[in-house]
Amino acid sequence: MSVFKTAKNVMKSPGAVSLSLMAVSLAFAGDAFAGTDGTEFNEVWETLKGWTTGTLGKIVAGAMILVGIIGGIARQSLMAFAIGIAGGMGLSYAPNIIETIVSSTLEKAPSVIPLASQIANGM
Repeated sequence: MSVFKTAKNVMKSPGAVSLSLMAVSLAFAGDAFAGTDGTEFNEVWETLKGWTTGTLGKIVAGAMILVGIIGGIARQSLMAFAIGIAGGMGLSYAPNIIETIVSSTLEKAPSVIPLASQIANGM
């Protein structure tokens, strides 16, 4: 009977379940090297990266900011201007963010496992 009560309590807090699953998956995870092979599309990626971080990207980011300013004036709100700035920044930093996410590794996983299990246990 107490097993069912414990299972009910765990199901009430899905955050604890997901942290437990994360800790277990990190405990049994091997080295993961995402994005380390497949050089067929490197030329395409370098072209897109050059466009977004080069002159074309600056022009598009400036246009986003300009449209945001015009939208802010038309709506009498600074929110459209802030969205234009955020869009320009997002365009500029997108290649770095994508490369960071795709080329992520689990080299630091052994140092994270004790912390993840500590969080999952609630201690």
